[in-house]
Amino acid sequence: MATDDDVDRDPLFRYDEPIFADEDLLRISHLPGPNRIVGRDEHMQKVAEALNPAIFGQEPTHLFIFGKTGTGKSLISRSVSKRVENEARHEDVDVETAFIDCGEQTTEASVIKTVGRELNDRSETGISVPQRGLGTGDYYDRLWQIIDACSDVAIIILDEIDMLEDDEVLRKLSRAGENRRVTDSTIGIIGISNKIDFPDELNERVKSSFAHDELVFPPYDAHQLVDILQNRADAFRDEVLSDDAIPLTAALAAQEHGDARKAIDILRNAGRIATKEEDEKVTEQHVYAAKEKTEADRFAELIEGAPTQAKAILLALTVLTENKPHDQFPTQQIYRQYQTIARKLDMDSLSERRVQEILQEQDFLNVINSETKGRGRGRGVHTKHRLLEEPEIVKKVLNRDSRIADLGI
Repeated sequence: MATDDDVDRDPLFRYDEPIFADEDLLRISHLPGPNRIVGRDEHMQKVAEALNPAIFGQEPTHLFIFGKTGTGKSLISRSVSKRVENEARHEDVDVETAFIDCGEQTTEASVIKTVGRELNDRSETGISVPQRGLGTGDYYDRLWQIIDACSDVAIIILDEIDMLEDDEVLRKLSRAGENRRVTDSTIGIIGISNKIDFPDELNERVKSSFAHDELVFPPYDAHQLVDILQNRADAFRDEVLSDDAIPLTAALAAQEHGDARKAIDILRNAGRIATKEEDEKVTEQHVYAAKEKTEADRFAELIEGAPTQAKAILLALTVLTENKPHDQFPTQQIYRQYQTIARKLDMDSLSERRVQEILQEQDFLNVINSETKGRGRGRGVHTKHRLLEEPEIVKKVLNRDSRIADLGI
């Protein structure tokens, strides 16, 4: 009988894993155990206090959680919700959690549909939640039935809640019990946003009806990032990480705003680069290369699917940033540079007003930063824009579009 050693393997692939012991520990989707979560004890306690009533089948306190990317908002929300689910079972209470990425599910109907699909146990409800074909009201009707049938308490986490096109969903979910839409269950909502002023943007009906507490997550410092990475070091094989790999990764991630997600991404990419180069250790050279790759991948994700016009506007801002002594530029100056690029691309130029709107859209998506200031009494206002990534990274990503690359800028 032939063994694996006797079988010729396809030389296209590799069959060893010299660097990673368990790479899943470094995936963003991975939910670590409580003992691996660092630097958020106080915030975890406050989320726990808000959700604590759910253990006994009572309505949790609704929460808005704010903080920059990678400060642990989603991680803590998911972790505490999972622990609530576990503790509620001891009280014979069924707590169910739905986690919704509002960056992908931006409409009221898509949010309700996704919540329904996540909470539904069709063997219990006999209800289907089709991907399409129902009106928003029909999706709500099915969701209410599902919540009552499948849970005593439903915790709904709305990540990137500021990306919702319509915040009416908050009002309807939070008032479902009061309006007798659900009768055998209660609902708790956690809204997560990078924008601390998001509540100010809610419509007046939502503001008046959505009672909630607020919690702000500060950036991690370099020491906390080191601890976070050390707690995931067993993703690597023994003695694979050089002594400076984790401290350097933490220092690079802390330079901006203490982004733990970025730190984990850098360390994972450093391991992949070491594997690709067939090196025995992950060194500082791999970490520096991984930082560049991580930043490029993130920026590419932000502008994925952007039309060529938007890329040309970003390129205009990038060219100005590279060639001028300052990093903030008014819309008018960006527009002139954009017109030059549009001509080179043989592309119709948009109006200055439309370019301003696209710049505002890019600010909303955290691709750039825009600030509006007054010129002085009676002189109106002007808006200045700056890149949030290094120009080299932006150009590298924009050049993945063949039309932009052909410019040779």
